[in-house]
Amino acid sequence: MNLNLEGKTAIVCGSTQGIGRAVAVELALLGATVTLMARNEDKLKEVVAELATGHGQPHHYVVADFSEPEAVKAAIDAYLSHYSEVHILINNTGGPAGGPLLEAGPEEFTKAFAAHLINNQQLVQAVVPAMQRAGYGRIVNIISTSVKQPIVGLGVSNTIRGAVAQWAKTLSLELGKFGITVNNVLPGSTKTARLDALMAKGAKESGKPVDAYAAERAAEIPIGRFMEPEEVAAAVAFLCTPAAAAISGINVPVDGGKTGGL
Repeated sequence: MNLNLEGKTAIVCGSTQGIGRAVAVELALLGATVTLMARNEDKLKEVVAELATGHGQPHHYVVADFSEPEAVKAAIDAYLSHYSEVHILINNTGGPAGGPLLEAGPEEFTKAFAAHLINNQQLVQAVVPAMQRAGYGRIVNIISTSVKQPIVGLGVSNTIRGAVAQWAKTLSLELGKFGITVNNVLPGSTKTARLDALMAKGAKESGKPVDAYAAERAAEIPIGRFMEPEEVAAAVAFLCTPAAAAISGINVPVDGGKTGGL
């Protein structure tokens, strides 16, 4: 099985913490040159230094705030003016705030749509020409299991994640002939700062201690625990390899079996 990413260049968004950081580490371990993209420059520098302990290939970073689509476009355009090769794009950014759908204002949808779908579209438009030239492209969107089964209390997120999934499927139909695959990885409850916030919120609403509330939620997962970021990253990384060339247009849950559907 060919899992070698030597000679490949990857852009990983939201890569200073959680799943994004784990993906960057995994791709670097497989030999890819990784460019990190996030808003905190100090944290970006820390992760670049961490990646440098791998195979010795150079790594880079781009500072961009995903709440500002114009800044994201300017950042990717500036990057490509210096580094023209891109083989892998990992679209990943923090999810919208929780809350009932009925209480969400129009501005919440507009903000989430821009942060996720608009930024994804801009990045894809920027990097696809390089992927076409190389005859090799992997676009992986880190979304949510809400694509398959809506999550109570995450109304705006459920809505936007579904839009991104349909966008990705459509792209896969358009780009396959160029050797470019497009897939979605759907993390379940994964040990990240977002999960900590959701557990704290749920515990407060239920009147239970955070540890007890989290243990109840973990017990609902068939494997009996939350996912590790590295486990999600492994699925993402595989989809980026030559071995996954015939896999495109699919949703891959990494949720310990919790999602109630195929």
